[in-house]
Formats: sequence, C-alpha cells, structure tokens
Amino acid sequence: MTATTITAPIGTSGRVRPLAGLQQTLTMAWRSLVAVKHNPLELVDYSITPIMFVFLFTFVLGGQMAGSPQEYLKYALPGIIVQNTLFMTMYTAMALNTDLTTGVFDRLRSLPIARSAPLVGRIVADLAKHVWAMLLMIGLGLLLGFRITGGWNGFLLGALLLVVFAAAVSWSAVLIGMLAGDAEKVQAFAFTIIFPITFTSSAFVVVDTMPGWLQAWSDVNPVTHLSDAYRGLLLGGPVAEPVLWSLLWAGGIAAVFYPLAMRAYRAKA
Repeated sequence: MTATTITAPIGTSGRVRPLAGLQQTLTMAWRSLVAVKHNPLELVDYSITPIMFVFLFTFVLGGQMAGSPQEYLKYALPGIIVQNTLFMTMYTAMALNTDLTTGVFDRLRSLPIARSAPLVGRIVADLAKHVWAMLLMIGLGLLLGFRITGGWNGFLLGALLLVVFAAAVSWSAVLIGMLAGDAEKVQAFAFTIIFPITFTSSAFVVVDTMPGWLQAWSDVNPVTHLSDAYRGLLLGGPVAEPVLWSLLWAGGIAAVFYPLAMRAYRAKA
C-alpha cells in the first residue's frame, strides 16, 4: 500500500496563504448556496417570511396606521426590510449551530483549509440570501404601489448599507450559534432580542408618537438609525446623519462580537 499526501497551500509558518484562504472561503460560500438546490425548502424560508411580513404589515396595520395600506407602505416598507434583514441573520446562527451539533464542522476542520473559511463562507452565502430577500420585498412593494423616488443611486447605496449592517450583526449570530445548545434555543434567544429592538424603533411608527421615555431609547436604537437611513436612501430624504450612525453601530457591533465569536469558534476546535 502507498500513502497519498495532500499538499495544502500553506506558507512556511503552517498558515494558509491569504489568497488561498480567500479562495477557500468563496468555495465554502458556494457550497452553502449550492445546498439550496438540494434543499429548496431553505430558499422558501428566505422567501415566504419576507412576503408574509409585507402583506401583514401593509394590509392589517395600514388602514389603522396611515388611513390606507398604500400610504402606510410608503413609510413601513423600508422598516419591514430592515426587520427581515435582522431576523434573517439568525438563520446563520441556526445553520451554524446545526453544523456544529451534527459534526459537519468537525469534518470541514479536518481539511487542509483556512480554519475560518467554513465560518466566513457561511456568512458570505447568507449575505447573498439577504440580497435575494431584499429584492423580493422591493419587487412586491413595487407591485403594491411603493415607489423608489431616491433613484438608482439611493437603491444601490441602501442595499449596500443593509449588507454591511447584516454582516456586522452576523457575528453576534455566530456567537449565539456557538453558545446555544441547539437550534431551538438559538431561535428563542434571537426572537427575545430582535422583537423588542425592532418594535421600539422607527421601523414601523414615527418616534414622536411614542411616550417620552421610549423616545429616548428609540433615538439611540440602532434599528431606528438603520431604518431612517434606508428609508431616506430609497425615498430621497435626508440621510447623512442616520447613515453615519448606522455605520458606527455596524462597526461597533463587529468590533465587539467578531473577537468573541472567533474566540468561541476556536474553543470549539
């Protein structure tokens, strides 16, 4: 018998070279995306929930909140997309937790690839799914009467802002996925955090209609800044301050949760 040796693209220090690590990360991302072909129900999760959010908020709350569903849609659709983006980051946590508990990540770690490639690849693939859900909701909104008055620049910058913020929040999802015992606990923990944060922001209602003590929180709520920024970019309103605050929040979230998530990830190795 002869032994076969797999030569990994590593440097003299034993580390994977940056370019090879990037290629491996993209391969892991493509692996996650191709999995949708074999499990179409995964794409359903990223499609049915966004559609449900748009219809429920527009036609159930629209008449009460703005006099008509169409009028409320003009204000609420950006906030609905922001809320859906935050909820979808928890899919990253649940998928990661499932891979950990079923031994998938153990098999991936045994390969001669960058240790972070499976993790970052999962996040990159999920960001592509974020874009899919956002386009789906925008398309549905257009059919229901929503109009993007901010032009193509506003649309593209808004999409980029959502992706950047989702990437930052994904690191908190990674940490949750690492620490939770199973996917059910991930879901319960995520909903406990996301629901109050989104519903105490300007995503669905004007902050001035809230009690004074709640306005104080809403004014510093990152979801308020992100909703105002995304709404302004789509509709052409003032965006400089909310965009700046959104980017600062994204940077702060990433700065806190990235090292914690990577520490938890290495501890699992």
